[in-house]
Amino acid sequence: MTMFSGQPGEVHRVDRPASPVVRVFFLSDSTGISAETMGNALLLQFPGFAFERRLYPFISTPAEADKIVAVLDAAAAAGPAIAFSTTAVDAVRERLHRSRCELIDFFDTHMSRMEELLGVSGVRQPARLHGIGDAVRYNARMAAVEYALEHDDGQSRRALEKADVILIGPSRCGKTPTTMYLALQHGLLVANYPLVDEDLRSGELPGAIAHLAPRLYGITTTAARLAQIRTQRRADSRYSSLEQCTWELRQTNRIYSAHRIPHIDSSTRSVEEMSTVIIQNLAHRD
Repeated sequence: MTMFSGQPGEVHRVDRPASPVVRVFFLSDSTGISAETMGNALLLQFPGFAFERRLYPFISTPAEADKIVAVLDAAAAAGPAIAFSTTAVDAVRERLHRSRCELIDFFDTHMSRMEELLGVSGVRQPARLHGIGDAVRYNARMAAVEYALEHDDGQSRRALEKADVILIGPSRCGKTPTTMYLALQHGLLVANYPLVDEDLRSGELPGAIAHLAPRLYGITTTAARLAQIRTQRRADSRYSSLEQCTWELRQTNRIYSAHRIPHIDSSTRSVEEMSTVIIQNLAHRD
């Protein structure tokens, strides 16, 4: 079974050294967007914990469910573990409930109540939630993804004023994955724009986005983390040196302060967490 969390094989982890680590699994008979969204909404209420997240999408048969149960049982035996499930088929759900891992089944929690309220039985078919029956929402998300791709890393200045938010920060701070998550998961029009040496030396916002300051949201990180990421791309260079990273982040924070740009540290937060904070900021702004 392939494991995804945002990108294939990727595991998002929030590293807080003194916190207990809890393994979290998102289980779905479709893409897993709903399981992640609802599960992460609950996890964010417990900032004192570090969560290792893994997504198992497209669980469509009891045999596949049995394989997942083996993974969940092994995780539960090793330490704290929680699974969130949005699988709809009863035969699959029944197998998942055999696991020794703590399972929060959103269908089990809400489906029977909906059936009681509406007076009819739900169809309990998989993959209905993210079908393209909601054409308006689907098309909006696809348009948001296209917008994000066009406006990644300052590639285009076209229609920047239409952006719901423009993420800014030095290179490799986490702007692109956050942009794509906001677009795909929430249908927001998001651009991201790099702060380069010229901007950092002047202490001013780039000219292309200076007039859009109310739409800007900054991303920062730690110098050690930035140097580590940049070294993977360009080792033994000024670009990846700790000295350069320290200077860039110091200047970046001065820009955020001078222009009152809200910002977030990506070094200890997952993409999901950062996106939630940014969305909350947009809600308060409006």
